[in-house]
Amino acid sequence: MLLPRIIRGLTFVILVVPLVCGLVGTALPAFGYLPTLGGDHLTLHFFADLFARPGIGRSILLTFATAFMTTALSFLVVIVFVAGWAGTHAFARLQHLVSPLLALPHAAAAFGLAFLIAPSGFLLRLVSPWLTGFDRPPGWLIVHDPLGLAMVTGLVVKEVPFLLLVTFAALPQLRLEQTRRLAASFGYGRIAGFSYLLAPPLYGQIRLAVYAVLAYASSVVDVSAILGPTLPATLPVRLLQWMNDPDLALRFVASAGALVQLVLTLSALALWWAAECGVGRLARFVCAGGARFRRDAWLRSLSLGLVTLSAFFIFAGMAILALWSVAGLWQFPNALPNELTMRNWARHLPQITTPLITTVYVALISTTLAVLLTLGCLEREVVWGRRAGHMVLTLIYLPLIVPQISFIFGLQVLTIITGTEASLVALVLVHLIFVLPYVFLSLSDPWRAYDRRYELIAAALGVPRWRVLMRVRLPMLLRAILTAAAVGFAVSVGQYLPTVLIGAGRLTTITTEAVALASGGDGRVIGIYAFLQALLPFLGFAIASLAPALLFRHRGALRV
Repeated sequence: MLLPRIIRGLTFVILVVPLVCGLVGTALPAFGYLPTLGGDHLTLHFFADLFARPGIGRSILLTFATAFMTTALSFLVVIVFVAGWAGTHAFARLQHLVSPLLALPHAAAAFGLAFLIAPSGFLLRLVSPWLTGFDRPPGWLIVHDPLGLAMVTGLVVKEVPFLLLVTFAALPQLRLEQTRRLAASFGYGRIAGFSYLLAPPLYGQIRLAVYAVLAYASSVVDVSAILGPTLPATLPVRLLQWMNDPDLALRFVASAGALVQLVLTLSALALWWAAECGVGRLARFVCAGGARFRRDAWLRSLSLGLVTLSAFFIFAGMAILALWSVAGLWQFPNALPNELTMRNWARHLPQITTPLITTVYVALISTTLAVLLTLGCLEREVVWGRRAGHMVLTLIYLPLIVPQISFIFGLQVLTIITGTEASLVALVLVHLIFVLPYVFLSLSDPWRAYDRRYELIAAALGVPRWRVLMRVRLPMLLRAILTAAAVGFAVSVGQYLPTVLIGAGRLTTITTEAVALASGGDGRVIGIYAFLQALLPFLGFAIASLAPALLFRHRGALRV
């Protein structure tokens, strides 16, 4: 079929060309070449200017340390939880919660966490003053702490569901029960047996996802602006400040910093790879020593508690955002506001309408394009075999592994040169770069697990291939397609940096407006924007769940 081949080529262009152009567009100004701003010769002056900036060394160190800590904690929590609970009822129940947990944008999760753990937050209100004696917020520096611990917590809360989702997709390819019984017969504990026998092949399948978490954590802007240190801020936040500075000469410094950010991320990935080798050798040494670690109940309970705590922070944070959005007077240490009112929504609704329309419009178009491209790539894989999908799978992770800030700067320069800056077309295309990987990863496993005997029966009856696709496969996989679309919609809603730079401040979304309010002190306004940002993805997942139930209400075999 010609169409899947065309779509596969188009997918390659969408994933690779913007990355290459963006990196080139970032590298040239970094070395002083940007004729539009008067840079007409190559120089290393801007790198020297970058490293002469006050606190730049601490910014780089904070970025590196928090990214590595986030990835290590998220991975350890997921792998220990899977090792201890895979195959149990608790594990099966959690699988149904992962997609809604993944739906919440990072910025909304960060705001919810801030409202929970801040010195004037809900958790301290619950125990004040009867337990703490506080009748006013203490002067604790929890949010924006200089070590970035609050930022790490916010990132871990969001990355644990993502790694769990990827792990759930990889588990069916392992012989879990047989291997577990074999390890138990030799006296190994549940976690030790899984770690020795199943963790290596499992990690081989989720390695790229772990790299994506590390790359994202090392270049995140919105969560760092909401929860991260401020004096100095992390490197990505400072780069964005320089890029938006009225002094246009700072754009050269920002581009140099973007290349430093790329080197920093690559260094973090290299260090993680070295850690993989070291941990592998250590595990083989411990295994050869005969350590069986039979008493692992405490570790299993701890992993379950941490995963549950991650889910609690997300759901509780969303509830607090909703409460703040309708709160009247709410003084510390009152656990609840004095009154609930819709005046906040009525006052700010006129300002919300335009960003809301832009958010939904861009998310719907980019998600629709991502679903169509994914279906084309997967259909070509059906025709030509799994090998045809290997290159696409590798390319899919490129936008997730390459730091956004390292090539979005270049894309912004490209849009300025081509006159497409702050256009909806450019914004949709840049969102598509990040939506497409998540849609592909969400849909690829259900597509490959589909029982092709249904198609063989239809083909035996003389039905053309395109009709088999439209009348058999797509209806049977509708729930999976809609779920993947809901994931893509959530990813688009949560995009901050691409929207800020490509939208150039003229195309605003709920996310950009919410993060812009982070420095303000009005919890009610922040609650409105952040709750709305969190609500949109959940509506997407609700539609993805309800639509198949309504469409297939008369087809018992297709009801779930």
